[in-house]
Amino acid sequence: MNLLNLVPPEAERYLTEWLAARNEPRFRLRQILPRLWQRPVVNWGEATELPLELRESLDQEAPLPRLECTQRQVSNDGTVKMLWKLSDGLAVESVWIPEGSRTTLCISSQAGCAYGCVFCATGRMGFQRHLACWEIASQVREMMLDPKFGKPSNVVFMGMGEPLHNWDAVDTTLTILNDPNGFRIGARHITVSTVGLIPGLKQLAARPEQFRLAVSLHSAISERRAALVPVERRYPLPDLQAVLSGFARRVTLEYVMIQEVNDRKEDAAALVDLASRLYALVNLLPLHPGGHDLEPSPPRNIARFAQELRRAGINVSVRKSRGLDISAACGQLEANTDHEQRSVCSDQ
Repeated sequence: MNLLNLVPPEAERYLTEWLAARNEPRFRLRQILPRLWQRPVVNWGEATELPLELRESLDQEAPLPRLECTQRQVSNDGTVKMLWKLSDGLAVESVWIPEGSRTTLCISSQAGCAYGCVFCATGRMGFQRHLACWEIASQVREMMLDPKFGKPSNVVFMGMGEPLHNWDAVDTTLTILNDPNGFRIGARHITVSTVGLIPGLKQLAARPEQFRLAVSLHSAISERRAALVPVERRYPLPDLQAVLSGFARRVTLEYVMIQEVNDRKEDAAALVDLASRLYALVNLLPLHPGGHDLEPSPPRNIARFAQELRRAGINVSVRKSRGLDISAACGQLEANTDHEQRSVCSDQ
C-alpha cells in the first residue's frame, strides 16, 4: 500500500484497520499519521517513537516511496531548481522561490505537456505521462525532508505539465496539500495554473475550498491567442470567459509580453474588456528566452501596457523574473540534465 497516494481520511481508515488486525493500540494511529505529511520521515525506521517490530512491518507493507533528486541548481537571486528522477527514468523539475519570509514551491503535475504553447520549453518536450498523486505531492514532501528548505508557505501548480489534464491526481493532491492531517497549507496559498481546459475548470470550481486560479491567457484576441496557445481552438475565449464568470473566487490572468505580437494598443484594449468582465487580476510577465524566435517586449512597452490597463481600472502587476540564469523561470522548465551550473543532490 502506498499511503502517500491516499487523501488523509483514506490513509487514516487504512491504518485503523491495519492496526486493528495486528491488535495494536489505537494511539499508534496518532503516531503514524503525522509521519506521512506533517512531520514526514524518509522511511519508517526513522519513526523511533514506534516499536521496532511495527516500524519493520510498516516498511514491508506500506513503504514510503521517494523522488530522487539528481540535480540542484541555485540562481544568483536565490531561486533553486530541483531535478527529480522518476522510477521509470523520466524526470521533472520543481522550483523553490524564496522572497523574504515567503517561500513558494512551483511543482510539476506531468512529465512533459500535451498543449504546445509556442514559448514554453515544456510544451516542446511533448507529453510523456501524468504524474501520480504521490509524485506531485512528494515534491513538497521532499523539501520538508531537507533541512535546508522545509515547508513552503505557498504552492503553485506552474511547473511542468497542464494540471487540469491530470485532474484526478491533482484533485487528490489538492486535498493532501490543504487537509489538516496533510500538509495543512491554506487554500488561498495554493494556486492552480491552466491554459483553460474547460472540463477541468468546472471540476475545480465545484470544490468548496478557495484555491487560487491562474489562467495562461497571453492574448484576449482569439486569433492571436490561438497562435500562441493552441488549446484556444478547442476551448475558445467566449466559452472560457463563460466558465470563468461562474467562479466564486478571483481569477488571475497570466500574460506573457511578446514584442509586436500581443503588446499593442488593441491588445491592451481587448485585455481590458475581458479582465473587467471577470473582475480579474492581470499578471504581466516578460517573455523568457529558450527555443523560440519570439522577442520579449522591451521594459518601456511593458510599463506602457500596464499603465493603459491601470487607467482602465484593471488591477495589474508586473512579475519579476526569477531564476533566469538557471532556466527556472516561467516557460523554461524542460528537465534538462545537461546544464553546466549544477550541484548533485547528495542527501538521499
